[in-house]
Amino acid sequence: MRFNPYKVDAVSYQHLVDLSKHHTASLDNALLQLIDVRVSQINGCAFCLAMHTDGARKAGVSQRQLDLVAGWRDAEGFSDRERSALELAEAMSRVNDGGAVSDETWEAARRQFDDEELATLLWAIGLINVWNRVNAAIEMTSDLRAASGS
Repeated sequence: MRFNPYKVDAVSYQHLVDLSKHHTASLDNALLQLIDVRVSQINGCAFCLAMHTDGARKAGVSQRQLDLVAGWRDAEGFSDRERSALELAEAMSRVNDGGAVSDETWEAARRQFDDEELATLLWAIGLINVWNRVNAAIEMTSDLRAASGS
């Protein structure tokens, strides 16, 4: 790791941790972990991948789903709700690629999630993107034990 902002600015770190804990109330943890895995794949955050694949297994996400999450569009075993959340997560994570959240993606999410769930989903996707980008910038390793002692 080239720098540890989590120790240097512990107050901001704690605010982000608190926000990350708060947003989980209205959605199933397995779905949130699946989203965190997919966004972390897109952003190339090995630390978050290690953390959230473990978290996904503990939340009941099957190993098959974890193996196939990068290709969820062509894979069996994902519910309409999971597909909608994954599509929104990808669209939000790739806005810098010149894309946007299309009306079709947005409407699919509105059909699958009520207002509270959709708000939670939006915050969860935004937050994992923040974590990914900070960890990528500081070259956080995938070794969860080493990172906790840094």
